[in-house]
Amino acid sequence: MASINLIEAFQEFKDAENIDRPTMMKVVEDVFKTLLRKKFGSDDNFDVIVNAEKGDLEIIRRRMIVEDGEVMDPLAEIAYTDAAKIEPDFEVGEELYEEVDILDFGRRAILAAKQTLASRISDLKKNVLVKKYGDRIGEIISAEVYQVWKKEVLLLDEEGNELILPKSEQIPQDYFKKGENIRAVIARVDMKNNSPVIILSRTSPLFLAKLLEIEVPEIFDGLIAIKKIVRDPGDRAKVAVESYDDRIDPVGACVGMKGSRIHGIVRELKNENIDVINYTTNIQLLIQRSLTPAKISYMELDNEKKQANVYLKADQVSLAIGRRGVNIKLACELTGYEIDVYREDEEVSDEFDIDLDEFSDEIEPWIIDEFKKIGCDTGRSILKLTVDELERRTDLERETIEDVRKVLQEEFDREE
Repeated sequence: MASINLIEAFQEFKDAENIDRPTMMKVVEDVFKTLLRKKFGSDDNFDVIVNAEKGDLEIIRRRMIVEDGEVMDPLAEIAYTDAAKIEPDFEVGEELYEEVDILDFGRRAILAAKQTLASRISDLKKNVLVKKYGDRIGEIISAEVYQVWKKEVLLLDEEGNELILPKSEQIPQDYFKKGENIRAVIARVDMKNNSPVIILSRTSPLFLAKLLEIEVPEIFDGLIAIKKIVRDPGDRAKVAVESYDDRIDPVGACVGMKGSRIHGIVRELKNENIDVINYTTNIQLLIQRSLTPAKISYMELDNEKKQANVYLKADQVSLAIGRRGVNIKLACELTGYEIDVYREDEEVSDEFDIDLDEFSDEIEPWIIDEFKKIGCDTGRSILKLTVDELERRTDLERETIEDVRKVLQEEFDREE
C-alpha cells in the first residue's frame, strides 16, 4: 500500500490531549492538499484519508471514465483505454478510484510536508496552551517544582506543561525544593520567541484574595466582598472587606474562631501579617482602621489634595508607621490618601525644642526624612530615643545617627 508512516507526527497529536480529532484530521488534510496543489495544480478530485490510530495516510484520486479522445480535463477524467489498463472490467461512465503513491511526490516534497505538519501541530499546541491558561488568569494552581534557578523556578502542571515562577513573584522567605508541590496564582501568559510562557505569582494581591476565597465560604458565596487588598509580600497585608448581610461580621468571618481561618493563609504566605478591616465609605474612619494596630487621637483631612495629617500619642507613632514604614505605606495604598503621622502634644511643655528642618544646613534632607518617617520631627524627639532604637527603626547607619545626635546636642547646649 502506498502510504507514508506518520506515527511520529500523530504521536505529537496524541501528547496534546486537548487537540480534538476533527482539528487533527483537518490539519493533516490541509497539509497534504497543499502538496497535491503543488503537484497537480488542484486538489478537487483527491480525498485524503487519515488513520490516526495506525499513523498512516492514503490519498485517493477520483476520475470519471470517458470515451477515448474525449478527455477534456485530465485531472477529473480518464480515457477508457487507460482505465482498462488499471482494471479491465471498467466501463465508460463509471468513476475510477485510484490510490496515489505518495512516494511519487519525491523525497523533498514528503520531507517538507512532514515538517509543515510538525510545525502546524506545534502551533496548535501553543494555541491550546494560551487559551487554556489565558482563560484561567487569576486562578490558583498547584504545581510541582521541577527545577530551581537563581532568577526563577520551573514548575510542571498535571499535564506536564511548563510554568514559570519568577524571583520577583516569589515571597522573600520562599524556599523551594525539587518535587514539592506549591500553590500560586496564574498571573499572565507571555509570548517569548513565539512560544507561550505561563507566569505564576505568589506576591500578587490576587493570590491572597483567592486564598481567602478558599478558606472563607462567605466570600465564595458572595456574602462578603473583598473591596481592596494591598501587600508587602512576606511582611504585611491589609484587606478591606464588606458584608452584604447585616448578620455577618466580615472581619470575624475572615479571621475565624481563634484565627482558625486566617492562620492557614498566614502560614502559606510565610508568616505575613494580615490585617482584615471593615470597609467603609467614611474616609476618616477608613484611615483610622487602615493604620491598625495603632490608635489615632485625631486627624486633619484635606479631601481635595487627598492628604491626611494623623496625630497619635508618642507610643503609638512607631506602631502606625510600622517596621521599615510598611504599615503606613500600605495604609496610603489602601485609602488612596497621603498620610503624615505626627506626635500628639500630650502636655504643654516649657522645654525648648527645635524643628528638625531648622538643621537642613548641617543634616542632609534625606536623613531628616528618615527621622520624620518614624515620627521624629524635632531635635528633642530624636535625643529622647537611644541610638540602638533609632538604628532599629530607621534605615540609617549607626555612625550617621551618632553624628546627627551630636549636632543636635551641641545646638541645645548652646541655647541653654
